[in-house]
Amino acid sequence: MKWVVLAIIAIIVPYTIITLVYRKPGPAFQPYEDMKNRANVKRLLDAGYQRVPITAQRPADPSKPKGGTPAPAAAGGLPEDLRTTLVEPLLLPSEILSATAAPSIGAQQIYLIHLTAALPAENQQLAGADIYVRGDTVVITPTLERVGGGLVARSQQTVALLTVPAGVLKPGRYMVTVVGERTSRVWPLEVK
Repeated sequence: MKWVVLAIIAIIVPYTIITLVYRKPGPAFQPYEDMKNRANVKRLLDAGYQRVPITAQRPADPSKPKGGTPAPAAAGGLPEDLRTTLVEPLLLPSEILSATAAPSIGAQQIYLIHLTAALPAENQQLAGADIYVRGDTVVITPTLERVGGGLVARSQQTVALLTVPAGVLKPGRYMVTVVGERTSRVWPLEVK
């Protein structure tokens, strides 16, 4: 029995030392998630899209951005070319109830979008957004995440302030769409 114990110790001690010294920092390789993300990036690039994650501040200050104008409602759902390009369908808010943003900005300024959205379920909340840019089209898809621990949101409506970093949008004229499942919001934007 002592030889078995010695063999186990002789294997476990070096293995532990090697693992601690040479372990890759960060999360381990997750084959399904990593391969899906790579395929998604490749398909977006092949279709001409640039994807940039943007932050959402929740709860947002109820005041609207300076010089912001309300965006009119439009039909919901992702544009067909973007929907067919993505590997997996996106989980979108039920409706974008309102969006307020400036009609023009400088190329080196951050762009603020004040957003009110209806969430599809009580156990979800707005986590941020992804911005997809192709040509003169900008599509913003709010990102939803589950509320942990069996908790639920206080309301199925959320108010957030989306921040597009400076330099993401090049000078030109764009048509911006914040996408919801049933109702979206669309407005023109000039970047100087």
